[in-house]
Amino acid sequence: MTGFPRPELLASTDWLGEHLDRPEIRIIDARWRPDGSGEAAFATGHLPGAAHIDWQAGLSETSSGDEGPRLRLGTPAKVGAALRSAGVGDGATVVIYDDALGLHAARVWWSLLAYGVKSGRILDGGFPAWQQEARPVTAASVPPPSVRFTPRLEPRVRLDASEVRALLGSPDVLILDARAEPEYRGYQGNARQLGHIPGAVNVPVGAMHDPGSQRLRGADVLRAQLDKAGIGKGRRIVCYDSSGLAAAKLAFVLGLFGHEDVAVYDGGWSEWGDRSDLPVER
Repeated sequence: MTGFPRPELLASTDWLGEHLDRPEIRIIDARWRPDGSGEAAFATGHLPGAAHIDWQAGLSETSSGDEGPRLRLGTPAKVGAALRSAGVGDGATVVIYDDALGLHAARVWWSLLAYGVKSGRILDGGFPAWQQEARPVTAASVPPPSVRFTPRLEPRVRLDASEVRALLGSPDVLILDARAEPEYRGYQGNARQLGHIPGAVNVPVGAMHDPGSQRLRGADVLRAQLDKAGIGKGRRIVCYDSSGLAAAKLAFVLGLFGHEDVAVYDGGWSEWGDRSDLPVER
């Protein structure tokens, strides 16, 4: 993990193995399944001391409107309750893992960041890497400690559609589309309109991992990908995808490289593409 300006955001299996028993470290199992069986996977086996959080049920809100249901970052009360139930208190160092290229872990990481938790880390390689190295796994359920968590909203971390629209055309803002290229170009997708937010640059998150692995590519390779997209320091960056998962992962990678003014538009293309009042580019 050398070469990242902020390597402390990425936890290696070696590092976590050495610090597994430290009480100030809380481990979050963010494995998620569309059918709701993520908690069952956790019950079958997880890292010692870990607690399970469902990013969608525990950290998100569903709003409804003419365009259909939309997932949004949960309220302070909801997110705070989920974190307290997982034993995440003020001042804790949180290590998050999943088994889906870090996408769900990144969404949990971003949700914590949005409410003031800046000590979150993602386990590189996730649960598969931990298992492949024959590290300890348990089915035992340990009650988390009773803690106090105080949500502190970071307003620049999250944007809504009107805020993104107001930034269009600004030379000080760079909008990044984390979806696969065919979706970005408007060749495929599930929204009413296909394409991308005007001026957005495509940075597919799926290309940021070693082939056949859940580990991130090396810093030099990732830096070349970001440089190709024209991502430099000093500009405000807005990330989006369809559901907020890949956007959160892209925000995490940007954090590894020291970018600080990074926001996620969590309505994403599922909202933007369904709204006829918002401009679309193909």
